[in-house]
Amino acid sequence: MSNTENTSQSQSSRESRHSHDSRETQKNTDKHAADDHRPSPMEVLRQARAQLAELTGLTPDSVSSFEQTEDGWSLEVEVLELARVPDTMSLMASYQVELDPDGELTGYRRVRRYERGRADPRGGGR
Repeated sequence: MSNTENTSQSQSSRESRHSHDSRETQKNTDKHAADDHRPSPMEVLRQARAQLAELTGLTPDSVSSFEQTEDGWSLEVEVLELARVPDTMSLMASYQVELDPDGELTGYRRVRRYERGRADPRGGGR
């Protein structure tokens, strides 16, 4: 009789440990999944625009180039630097923006300024 009780207690103890181990494994899996989350391209674009606006005080108008690099992301963002009337005379600028793989801005620089109404003399590309 006591042998039956011991077997039952032992089995119950194993099931309890197994259940606890399964919960711990699931917690660790969930934690690693959250750690491994990489932002989608759209999240990167939104973060880049918001971070550039916060740092420069300028409102991004559009993103003219966007690519994933070995070090993260590289974008060219067009911003309105000086509003004029008529709007075609407003001064625009292109900023090269670099982000890490998580979408955090690591650097930016203005690469050119131009009037909104002017065609790109470089043939539309870089």
